[in-house]
Amino acid sequence: MFQRTIIVTAFAGLAATTAMAQTAVPFALDWKFEGPAAPYFVAIDKGYFADKGLEVEITEGAGSLDAIPKIATGAFPVGFADINSVIKFLDQNPGAPVTGIMMIYDKPPFAVIGRKSLGITDDPKSLEGKVLGAPPPDGAWAQFPIFAAENELDMSSITVEPVGFPTREPMLAEGNVASITGFSFTSYLNAARLGVPEDDLVTLLMSDHGVDLYGNAIIVNTDYAAENPDVIKGFLEAVAMGWKDAIADPSAAVESLMERNPAADAELETRRLQLSIDANVATEAAMAGFGLIDEDRMASAVEQIKLTYEFTNEPDVASYFTEDYLPEAGFPLE
Repeated sequence: MFQRTIIVTAFAGLAATTAMAQTAVPFALDWKFEGPAAPYFVAIDKGYFADKGLEVEITEGAGSLDAIPKIATGAFPVGFADINSVIKFLDQNPGAPVTGIMMIYDKPPFAVIGRKSLGITDDPKSLEGKVLGAPPPDGAWAQFPIFAAENELDMSSITVEPVGFPTREPMLAEGNVASITGFSFTSYLNAARLGVPEDDLVTLLMSDHGVDLYGNAIIVNTDYAAENPDVIKGFLEAVAMGWKDAIADPSAAVESLMERNPAADAELETRRLQLSIDANVATEAAMAGFGLIDEDRMASAVEQIKLTYEFTNEPDVASYFTEDYLPEAGFPLE
């Protein structure tokens, strides 16, 4: 996939006689420069990173799992990735220097998007006997086994077609598959943009059908964080301010996105951002303290992951997420 890297230098204020040096912080996104990425560009354009003495470099990703090895190897200090995939990665790579530090998608956008005209309804059982298109690196596909187990789907009756991210929605639009896995705010709108009537689209949000997991979070290389705690704290505060502004005015936030992706459809990306805010980000729990997690819910999520994944090592919930770099009450979004 074509990958762009946007480097934006945010100039810090000058001291009385000398300029303050900035710290470069490369940030690995999970996906392309679309609506839900806008808050991070808002944080650049409004100087929130600069105020913390940070120079931010944002790089596109190739899926919800993409950033994890980038962070674990130290290629990037911070990234954005599916926390459930982080949990599995840490089980397979004990002691790897990566953990979650700020929950963004309190309610995950993992979904199956299908077409009514091809037999898909709001009942997960309608997937049986049909063809499902799923990109192997897709975060939603990674959680599909839990969705299938919770809804007692007969997987032997579902034909799973491995597809690439660029061909996923086109295959659905062309009727080559009856449904696809993806993020609700991405695949739904992409399919509609390709000409699928919206009244023919069905969104099966996994969290509405028994999947009780968290979604994507800011993750960090723990070695870097231990050596640069103030950098990480400042980075998270700037991110929170970017999201706060985006929630207050999604259209204005997308203007920052359009500067980096002028080929995008501003109206479409504003809608995509709004969908992510409404369904995934601005939940009741997040509005009470953005960035935090509930320990009992995380423990429950680990138990649910066990339904379809056999841990090699005893799960250690404390290693998957830390609130050490967040305010005690989280960040305010209002």
